[in-house]
Amino acid sequence: MLRVAIVEDETACAEQIRGYIDQYAQSTGQTFEVHAFADGADILQNYEPRYDIILLDIEMPKVDGMEAARAIREKDETVVLIFITNMAQYAIRGYSVGALDFVMKPVSYYTFQLKFARAIERAGRRRNEEILLNLPDRIQRVGVRDIYYVEVQDHILHYHTARGEFLLRGTLQNAEKQLAPYHFVKCNHWYVVNLMHVEQVRKDTVVVAGHELEISRRARTAFLNALTEYMGGSS
Repeated sequence: MLRVAIVEDETACAEQIRGYIDQYAQSTGQTFEVHAFADGADILQNYEPRYDIILLDIEMPKVDGMEAARAIREKDETVVLIFITNMAQYAIRGYSVGALDFVMKPVSYYTFQLKFARAIERAGRRRNEEILLNLPDRIQRVGVRDIYYVEVQDHILHYHTARGEFLLRGTLQNAEKQLAPYHFVKCNHWYVVNLMHVEQVRKDTVVVAGHELEISRRARTAFLNALTEYMGGSS
C-alpha cells in the first residue's frame, strides 16, 4: 500500500483528485491510503516522513506549495512530489525541490493517471522493500536496495549486499523472478544485477558497486535496454 497526501485548498479539486486515485486503484488493483490537507501549513504541522507521494497545489493562502515543498525536503528526501497548478511557469520552479512532475488544472483523468503511474514507479524505487532469504540456519530479511547483485555457483546463490554476503541453495531463475519488480536484470548466465548500483558499463563488463562482472553477448542488448529505460525514469 502506498501513502498519498493531497494538499489542495480548492475542495472540488481535492475531491476530484481523490476520485481519480480511487479510479486508478480500481483499474490497477493497487491500494492507497489517502490523506487530504487544505493548506501547506496543515501538512507541515508535525511533519514526519510517512508519505510515498505528495500532490501539492502551488497557490494556497497560508503556505504555498513551493514553500511547503522546500520545508518537506528538509525532512524527507525520498517522497515523490507532484505539483498541481494552473500556471505552468510556477510549476517549472518545482524542479528546484526535486519535484517529479506537475499537473495542469483543470485536471483530466488521462493526464493524471499517466503522471500518477510514473510517481508510483518512482516511489517504488525509493522504498527499501524487503525480501526473506531462507539461509541454512535462519531466515534473513534483506532490503532490496541493499542487494548489489546475485551470483550462482554450483546451485548455491550468493547475495552480495551492503550487509555482506548471504548464501543459500536455489536457482538464479527463481532469484531473477523474485527480484524482477525491483529492477534486477541478468547480465549473463551467472549474475542478476541491481540496476540501482550500476556504476559504469564497459565493452564486455559492468561495474556494480565496485565489482566488475561480465556481460554476455546474448544478454547485452536486453541488459543495456533495461539500464537505459531505468536511467531515463530515475532522478
